Amino acid sequence: MVATTSPTDLYRHSLRLLLDKNIPAWVDLWAEHGVMEFPFAPPGWPERLEGRDAIAAYVRDYPDHIDLHDFPDLRIHQTTAPGTIVVEMRGVGRMVETGDPFDMTYIAVVAVQGGRFTSYRDYWNPQSVQASGLDFAGSGVR
Repeated sequence: MVATTSPTDLYRHSLRLLLDKNIPAWVDLWAEHGVMEFPFAPPGWPERLEGRDAIAAYVRDYPDHIDLHDFPDLRIHQTTAPGTIVVEMRGVGRMVETGDPFDMTYIAVVAVQGGRFTSYRDYWNPQSVQASGLDFAGSGVR
């Protein structure tokens, strides 16, 4: 992506990369010092990842745990803050290990500068994954 890419276009592109399981390309969308935060992270799970390397380590094995099929109900809201969007969506697919369905609702506040993610606050519901008995805290995936 180039520096003139809008936050909305960058975000849509990032979802396509996740569906394609192209984690290295997804990580490349991040600024070197980007920050990913999980305000509702349960105890023992990361609340904040600082830098592209930390984010890469966190998502590296994601496709080994969750096989994403679609992001239905995607709504991207523009804000008055330059380069910042608010995203509402669902991620659906299956849990690789068990074959159980995966269906998670997300709200994210995403900031983009220079065509790269600089901040991503992911407001997901950890009870959804914990209810299934899965613990991704050790693997860095949720």
